[in-house]
Amino acid sequence: MKGHIVCLLAVMLWGCSHQGEAPKSTSVRPSPSLQNGYELPKLTVFKKILKNGLVVIVHENHLLPIMSYYTFYDVGGRYESRSESTTGATHFLEHMMFKGAKKYGPGLFDSQLEALGGSTNAYTTFDDTVYHQELPSSGLELIMDMEADRMANLLLEEEAFEKERAVIFEERKMRYENSPHGKLLLTMMQEVFKGTPYGGSVIGDEIDLKNLTRSQLQDFFKKYYAPNNAIIVIVGDVDHEKVFALAEQKFGVLQANSELAALKKSKDGAASYLWDDKIFGRSIRSKGTNPTPLFYFAYKGEPLGTRRAFVMDILAAMLGTGSSSYFNQKYVKGQKPTLNSISVGNYNLKYSGVFYIGGELLQKQYLKRFEKEFQADLKQLCPKAITERALQKAKNQFMVSYFNELSGNDDLASFLGVRESAFGDYNYYVKELETYHAITRDEVLNVCSDIMENSKYLYLSMVDGDATN
Repeated sequence: MKGHIVCLLAVMLWGCSHQGEAPKSTSVRPSPSLQNGYELPKLTVFKKILKNGLVVIVHENHLLPIMSYYTFYDVGGRYESRSESTTGATHFLEHMMFKGAKKYGPGLFDSQLEALGGSTNAYTTFDDTVYHQELPSSGLELIMDMEADRMANLLLEEEAFEKERAVIFEERKMRYENSPHGKLLLTMMQEVFKGTPYGGSVIGDEIDLKNLTRSQLQDFFKKYYAPNNAIIVIVGDVDHEKVFALAEQKFGVLQANSELAALKKSKDGAASYLWDDKIFGRSIRSKGTNPTPLFYFAYKGEPLGTRRAFVMDILAAMLGTGSSSYFNQKYVKGQKPTLNSISVGNYNLKYSGVFYIGGELLQKQYLKRFEKEFQADLKQLCPKAITERALQKAKNQFMVSYFNELSGNDDLASFLGVRESAFGDYNYYVKELETYHAITRDEVLNVCSDIMENSKYLYLSMVDGDATN
């Protein structure tokens, strides 16, 4: 699932809720040792679901006295609404989660961790919000106490609220307004997913960021920051029985949101994510400040977990991953290079996705000439690019990438949490690896031909405002 997780768009996956489930006993499931010729990592993982729906996952690693602590909340940009003027609320709330709660007031969350030698950060996507810490194992009880405090008792003080609003505006400028690449990428996202919950930006629309109120953010917090909408993953020098006991003590007293399942069902209806076919088969040209032209070809993608999505991951890797990939060899490393860079991505979200090709021209290269040549190449590249050798190389890249993600506490905690959040099963990677291994050249060739030869695309380009390119 590397192609699902690490991509140019820096997007993670969706979360899940166990609201309404009966209490479950602790489960432990060692990973299988051998599948389809690949030696899989032998992970012993412990999982428990509290009565209020909170999921707690632990992997013990006693090599060093340190740990990683992740909290996944199933709330992201897809739950915001332009009609309700709440775009950007999830990301704004992520910022405010560091600005104080009832027991640990302003500044104390960071200072307490820093006193231990720890660190903390977070990120927001269209599908979820994730908080993570690296700290000594001796800080286990403290971090659980602090996380429980801000899950239940966030302050949202007015002075801090307005300061963070200004910080977020600066972040928006840095990522979008002052970044030609970011601006074009945002345009692609907004156009491809127009009319759906993914058709905005995680940071939010400027007008909503100006007018978003504390009461709106408090309402957002009460709806989604509940134990039955969260997953905790801990990897490191800890004892799983102690972790589960502390989780019961710190989080077990918190109330589940009994209305959460109905709320999410109303927002996640399949009809909300239907494609508007008029989106594709168009060209959008814009002016920017990049010294050389930028472009994107965007095609209909797939939601997480489908067989076609896995095949598209492999296709993206074969066409654009590494200097030996087809596009890099022809357009960046070739005898007559035309591009400074090119990337191919398969961006899968919980309910939709986009397959894209993006690049930047070299100096003194003309965009219109390149467009014509590239469009012609797209119609005939599949038999040349999709070879058995390229397929095996892509599979090898995926295997190496997977195993690298298991090399440290932080990477492994993220790895397990992403899969538990996305699929309700931290062990889902076994299915992923089996699926990638089983994909054939004919499968990739068929999907390649379907996309490149038979599908309409949205084409976006940006040139310097002073250029005639």
